[in-house]
Amino acid sequence: MKKTVLTFGLIAGAILSLLMLATVPFMDKIGFDKGEIVGYTGMVLAFLLVFFGIRSYRENIGGGAITFGRAFSIGILITLVGCACYVVTWEVIYFKLAPGFVEKYAAYMVEKLKSSGASQQVIEAKLQEMKNFKALYDNPLINAAISFIEPLPVGLIVTLISAAVLRKKPKPTEAGKSVTAHQTAGP
Repeated sequence: MKKTVLTFGLIAGAILSLLMLATVPFMDKIGFDKGEIVGYTGMVLAFLLVFFGIRSYRENIGGGAITFGRAFSIGILITLVGCACYVVTWEVIYFKLAPGFVEKYAAYMVEKLKSSGASQQVIEAKLQEMKNFKALYDNPLINAAISFIEPLPVGLIVTLISAAVLRKKPKPTEAGKSVTAHQTAGP
């Protein structure tokens, strides 16, 4: 199981990381709204590796059978590895490659409020919110925790769907008991 989780988790993490590295430097040109769409689409694509990882385990180790619980375990572990890669990449981008990210995002949010006709009081409240946000994000541990939570729901949804779709009961043997390759394999 460890090999399957690491293989597919690291591939998912590499996709997440590469997409982030490819889009964050161009966020000014892409726009923050479109960047969010691109980011979450990339997460869905990366977490498709959860499906393929569960299927690979089922076919190669499970002898064609897998329970929902085992499939969920494999899928969530793949998700966690991918999320960890995402966090490491974001930490490097935030603290080394794009240290002015929050300021650019704050300017974007203020401009969006101004163009929508928001009052000065609403704009000031948003600026204060962004200052608080920056103070949190400047702490690497809080930054990592917030970053970890961004892709996790996407991976969790893909894991639940994949585990439900890929679960397969073992085929019964002559004695009426089911046996899978995983159960018959020696230590």
